[in-house]
Amino acid sequence: MVNRLKLVVLFAMALVAFAGNSILNRYALLEPAIDPASFLVIRIVSGAVMLVLLVWLRSFFHRPQKQPYSKGSWWGALTLSWYAIAFSYAYVELQTGFGALVLFTAVQLSMLAITLYQGTRLSRREWLGVVIAFAGFVYLLVPSMQLPSSLLAAMLMAGAGVAWGFYSVHGRGRGFPLANTAFNFVRAIPFVLIAFWWQAPELIVSTDGVMLAMVSGAITSGVGYAIWYLVLPQITVTTAAIGQLLVPLIAALGGVLFAHEVLTMHLLIAAVAIIGGILVVVLKRT
Repeated sequence: MVNRLKLVVLFAMALVAFAGNSILNRYALLEPAIDPASFLVIRIVSGAVMLVLLVWLRSFFHRPQKQPYSKGSWWGALTLSWYAIAFSYAYVELQTGFGALVLFTAVQLSMLAITLYQGTRLSRREWLGVVIAFAGFVYLLVPSMQLPSSLLAAMLMAGAGVAWGFYSVHGRGRGFPLANTAFNFVRAIPFVLIAFWWQAPELIVSTDGVMLAMVSGAITSGVGYAIWYLVLPQITVTTAAIGQLLVPLIAALGGVLFAHEVLTMHLLIAAVAIIGGILVVVLKRT
């Protein structure tokens, strides 16, 4: 069992990886340094290669497990592919703030709906925390939002959020997280290749675009998702859902720390609301 401090660190690492992934997607696809289909294929293949290599290195330097590694599942691969495909194509059509609002709203609703369907009931305090955190999340994004010019893109982003919600819930109690994530990526390759062929895009490929896609796939997606699968069995679905509202906040704070953006009162208020709401949920039993 992962101890509490280590769990918090791993949870934070996963969320930072998610924020980094959004930033890499933004730079790669909005320049554009690469087209969505090429970015998608390179991202998934790079993630698969990195994760399979890590699984091999772990088996080489550690004694073999008594039971064979889990090899993911087709459902995990399908939801991963569904998320990655919808996200890549929606991202180029939607303004960043609105896209983030649609994506994370869909993630919250899908994960909470699954929780309720499975028979788990949220307490009043948990609902209060969810509402506070979500209000802070909306407040954070409202100034940068513009209504979408493409309804299809908005629907794709909502679909990406639902897929990610299912992928996250599927990761709970799924054996060895690194191997599960690795084989989910491997199984996802045929799906993204079909999407690539179906779209038949005009290729836009540059060195910067390829590098951004590789880093997104190998590090912020591959390793980040493996950490996420390690964390998920240790926390409730509600905590996993609401915790992801920190991702846009982390990206915004990263801009303050590394891009010399201004730390505004608006950002501070949003941060207090999001973090406060999450603490209301997480500390409900203490």
